[in-house]
Amino acid sequence: MSVEPTLAGSEDTREEHKTSLLSRLGTYLDDAMIMRTAFYGLAIGVGITLVLDYREMLKADDAAPVVTPRRDNPVLPAFVPQTQTEGEERVQTPAPAITTPSETLNEPMTIKLESGGILRMTGFIDVGTAEIFNKEVEGISEYVKSVELNSPGGSVFDALAISTKIREFGWTTKVSKGALCASSCPLIFAGGEKRIAEEGSGIGVHQFFSFGEDTRSASEAISGTQSTTARITRHLETMEVDPQLWTHALETPPQQLYYFSQDELEKYKLVSN
Repeated sequence: MSVEPTLAGSEDTREEHKTSLLSRLGTYLDDAMIMRTAFYGLAIGVGITLVLDYREMLKADDAAPVVTPRRDNPVLPAFVPQTQTEGEERVQTPAPAITTPSETLNEPMTIKLESGGILRMTGFIDVGTAEIFNKEVEGISEYVKSVELNSPGGSVFDALAISTKIREFGWTTKVSKGALCASSCPLIFAGGEKRIAEEGSGIGVHQFFSFGEDTRSASEAISGTQSTTARITRHLETMEVDPQLWTHALETPPQQLYYFSQDELEKYKLVSN
């Protein structure tokens, strides 16, 4: 008799437990739904922000100026006249008449093989020109006999590398009448197994300098200058050119240009006899 009430009480307890469990489960599912919704909303918001930031970054890149190694290179610096004695008179030598337009000289160097085995190199020696030179002559070196230069100079290290390569090939270098070979260009010219400078050509040097802002300390700048000068001196000696030639470069400011006379070109062995 007493068993039934006990059974009835257990049934009620079970129903209460079920109701409580379903209630907690519903609450959990509601909380999980809210958290997922919030997470997805946050992810979408971050994605939209990234897309907008990326578009702004692209706009900024399009508006940014392109920086090149060359900055307003002075193609034809002021001529430093030389005084010579003729009899009892002292006269100044005129600057050579450069016939190539300044616009052409200030363009990045072009390297073109022409008839007769002439490799014509015209324009400014940018950083990286030596690498371009190596690619251009690859496969055609056997057809090249001479290199004709017409350049206001540029990167010293690229000029040294090109000069060394020209000597390896045993090519002749030449500066024709009306053509310019200035600043670092004479270093390329020195690489010729045979070197020809026609009367009326312009071969000149001045102090080398850094393009753009130089962030080095004074001691670092001096050390770099001395190291570069030593490298140039060794290169000229290797090419059988009198390194005293470079004294005129060290004495001439970057805003000016020291042109060599024909006698000086022979004296310093920059041209072949």
